[in-house]
Amino acid sequence: MGKEQIDLLLSKWISRKLLVFLFACGGLFTGMLTSSDWIIIATVYIGIEGITNIVERLKK
Repeated sequence: MGKEQIDLLLSKWISRKLLVFLFACGGLFTGMLTSSDWIIIATVYIGIEGITNIVERLKK
């Protein structure tokens, strides 16, 4: 399966930002990430989602 096919498949079910957040949660629970690293990733995810929602509302 090529990269384009995987991207298309994932974009139908889950956003890339959410996928990164879920992997970060998995890394936290398996001990591969520290809590401070997870907080940075979670903050960026929440910030990007908030900005995206604001821009969508402004366009409408």
